[in-house]
Amino acid sequence: MKHRWSILLLLVTAALGADSFEAFGHKWSVPHREDWQLDTEAGAPVLHLLTGREPLPGPRRPYQFALADTADLLRVKVEADLKPLRRSLMIVFAYHDSAHFDYAHLSTDIASKQPVHNGVFHVYGGERVRISSDRGPASFTELGRWYHVVVQYDGATGEINVTVDGKPVPSLHAVDVSLGAGKVGIGSFNETGDFKAVKITGL
Repeated sequence: MKHRWSILLLLVTAALGADSFEAFGHKWSVPHREDWQLDTEAGAPVLHLLTGREPLPGPRRPYQFALADTADLLRVKVEADLKPLRRSLMIVFAYHDSAHFDYAHLSTDIASKQPVHNGVFHVYGGERVRISSDRGPASFTELGRWYHVVVQYDGATGEINVTVDGKPVPSLHAVDVSLGAGKVGIGSFNETGDFKAVKITGL
């Protein structure tokens, strides 16, 4: 009986990990392939997140993001052009598994008015927890335009810094030494948007 359950678990795991695509020089794994569309007709590839999905039952944490198939990176710089179509998008880093990762949530909301938006959040076996201050302006000032976002993470010191169009965002600075090296992802908590010129650099 144990053997049968092991085979079933392997089949389910394989099925869950089967959704993927290639873009920006990487293979990306996603929960639902139909939620993503890669447009290569306009010159530079643009990745569209078409569907915003609510978190799965249980601890409230995001899962609607594409995870790059890279080595686990202790120090990494993630550069991307982001176009929010609703309020927010996010960049994941230090990803170990679906219950252990950090992410930068970039939003039109000001963090002091909406504490679960526009900040750096930590997932460690439970619900996401804010680990950055709520000071400063929103990351996005308007919808439907491109923003150049840079996330730098140093897993040795825990330092996390984010800039938007070259300017630091005070509410997107944090320190987390609990996760160390991990993978990178792009997506949204439960909304939609576009991504282009994504570059992942190990430092």
